[in-house]
Amino acid sequence: MARALANIAVGTVGCFLLFVLSQSDPSTPSSPLLLPPPYHGAPSALILPLYPSPKISSRTFSNSPRRLLRSDSHSSHPNARMRLYDDLVLNGYNIVTFLSFDLIFTRFLVTDIFEEPKFRRYYTTRLWIGTPPQQFALIVDTGSTVTYVPCATCEQCGRHQDPKFQPDLSSTYQPVKCNLDCNCDTDKVQCIYDRQYAEMSSSSGVLGEDVMSFGNQSELAPQRAVFGCENEETGDLYSQHADGIMGLGRGDLSVVDQLVEKGVISDSFSLCYGGMDIGGGAMVLGGISAPSDMVFSSSDPVRSPYYNIDLKEIHVAGKQLRLNPSVFDGKYGTVLDSGTTFAYLPEAAFLAFKEAIFKELNSLKQVRGPDPNYNDICFSTASSDVFELSKTFPAVEMVFGHQQRFKLSPENYLFRHSKIHGAYCLGIFQNEKDPTTLLGGIIVRNTLVTYDREHSKVGFWKTNCSELWKRLHMPGPGAPSPSPSSHEKGNSTESPTMSATVGSPHYDLPEETQIAKITLDMSLSKNYTYLKLQVNKLTEFIAKELAVNTSQVHLLNFTSEGNGSLVRWAITPSGSSTYISHESATNIISRLAEHRVRLPDTFGNYHLVQWEVVSSMKQNWWQRNYMEVVAVAIIIVVGLSAYGVWGMWRRRQQMVNPYEAVPEQELQPL
Repeated sequence: MARALANIAVGTVGCFLLFVLSQSDPSTPSSPLLLPPPYHGAPSALILPLYPSPKISSRTFSNSPRRLLRSDSHSSHPNARMRLYDDLVLNGYNIVTFLSFDLIFTRFLVTDIFEEPKFRRYYTTRLWIGTPPQQFALIVDTGSTVTYVPCATCEQCGRHQDPKFQPDLSSTYQPVKCNLDCNCDTDKVQCIYDRQYAEMSSSSGVLGEDVMSFGNQSELAPQRAVFGCENEETGDLYSQHADGIMGLGRGDLSVVDQLVEKGVISDSFSLCYGGMDIGGGAMVLGGISAPSDMVFSSSDPVRSPYYNIDLKEIHVAGKQLRLNPSVFDGKYGTVLDSGTTFAYLPEAAFLAFKEAIFKELNSLKQVRGPDPNYNDICFSTASSDVFELSKTFPAVEMVFGHQQRFKLSPENYLFRHSKIHGAYCLGIFQNEKDPTTLLGGIIVRNTLVTYDREHSKVGFWKTNCSELWKRLHMPGPGAPSPSPSSHEKGNSTESPTMSATVGSPHYDLPEETQIAKITLDMSLSKNYTYLKLQVNKLTEFIAKELAVNTSQVHLLNFTSEGNGSLVRWAITPSGSSTYISHESATNIISRLAEHRVRLPDTFGNYHLVQWEVVSSMKQNWWQRNYMEVVAVAIIIVVGLSAYGVWGMWRRRQQMVNPYEAVPEQELQPL
């Protein structure tokens, strides 16, 4: 009986194990999950949609229900909506202002040189030039009128974020031939440009015309435009990470002027810079419907070639500074310049502003600035939370003509102390002896600024610029909702195609996936014969730039491609891990796709052709716990087997001695 029970138990457990193993097969190869971007000839793969980044809450602006309409209600023109990225440069002191003079046409302006403190923060956008398109990261600058990128022939250009522009690879590129409206080269064949900046940097090169694309989040189709192809850079332009400048100023070569001249956008554009802690933002080329409470100032294009405003008064903690309004109208007036980091006031205005700040902050401890070579005005506070600054620092208000008031929060005139936690310094300085008032990016943090050139005015609207990008994509009344196909795009980054895409161009991967491997196809400009000898060093640099171990980077394929090379890499989990985390995978892909990987010049320029995430879907309970189930089953089988053996032994013992012997007893006599 015991043997029969043991056989039944073993059979049952065996069937159970077969069922479990049939439900989980860890050796099954996982399927490719993503393969963006969809280049011609790329192998097919399962393409998943890109997901918008999570909403960033803001206590400062959470009560505002307002949103922007899709486009200017008074204009039928489309607009180009473009993302802004911010870069904080910490490589020493910079002498920065992008007010400059133009050697191409007839406008000349030179500002006095002044030095900015230790860091410079600038905002870039992505622009694509040529056919096929070549991507560039350009500083958006309202003080410049020329858009330029490094040319492939430039031997005096620095190492920047993206490869140099190669005119020979663009089927639509045309040089601008010498004419009466431009300066010509020594051979009188081609137009040239030369930009000299007050920070002592310069850019010069030739003028060309090609197709410009504004990204897949734009309503505006690609347009032909004239731009500069650099042959020489000096100063900050040589050392900066960004590729070049996108000129938004007033001038014939400005991107805005060229698009307006073609009649494809209305004569307006908008910029929105992120705050002290949250960067990024948005740019719109063309008109938008202004919010009802946007504050406007007149802007006189005759007053200067730069975007000026009619500043009349400054108030600190509700008290007006005792200044003659004409102090803000000296020389070039009050100028907005997106290429400058801080704000600079004429001497009288700055001294009055500093005195008012000291009166309001007499209870705070004053500390030395981050660099002893500069007399920065800094204060120590108990909190490092930017949202708590308004409890300590006073509100500042700018009053324009017709009593239009624009309120500044503390983050609009302060910057963090880089060495003392909880300390802040004034980001408004004296403009030496120059009577011009120059307002840089700090003044318009978390502010939508609309440059309405058609109506000669500039508008200001306090908002959360890190969320504005999403709000710009919200359709207005009667606007068609995005088609379902727009959610099925598999582009790894913004692309120059014009199909609408909903959400941010991030690399978020769905949580139901577990990433086992990332494969990367990379094109390098150096030839195969040379790189073949440098593969080990290249692997080490790739691992270092992607912040992974060298053992995680594997060379899968290495072939020659024209004059360059094509390399396929595989990134695998570290030795102690089974999968690559979503955060690590996103960082690896984004660094390569956005050209944030910096390789030595010996390896040439690189281009990420395509990437692929190899992953299996999230396992069910049986697949995650099959090892534990097998172990328990083995224990049960062994236990039942032991019990069966013991039972059979006991039964056999009973069969050997079926009767117990009883000793005989004597009969007792009667």
